[in-house]
Amino acid sequence: QVQLVESGGGLVQAGGSLRLSCAVSGRTFSTYAMGWFRQAPGKEREFVAAITASGINTYYSDSVKGRFTISRYNAKNTVYLQMNSLKPEDTAVYYCAAEFKRGSIASGGEYTYWGQGTQVTVSS
Repeated sequence: QVQLVESGGGLVQAGGSLRLSCAVSGRTFSTYAMGWFRQAPGKEREFVAAITASGINTYYSDSVKGRFTISRYNAKNTVYLQMNSLKPEDTAVYYCAAEFKRGSIASGGEYTYWGQGTQVTVSS
């Protein structure tokens, strides 16, 4: 059973930074492409960033490109999302996803496993 546990969310002022972590159980983490998504109140879930299993290729939504960085540390079965220059519109529950299945990894796609989410609130 693969489990994903996000952490690092919280309340931050606009312009501040947060780093989200997603710890993944199981022995096959290094074979998974990983993604971050977010869902704001009253809105659909949207793609934020993704990283291939090797970590060589990364993808970002236009709304976060240049401000957020996705990375992974396979030895610790963990993927990170460094968020800088945060804006109030970044407020959402952020979800980690593992094992990309189909679609376009560069703009979202489908994943097999999901975490429970971590709240990020950016005050103006």
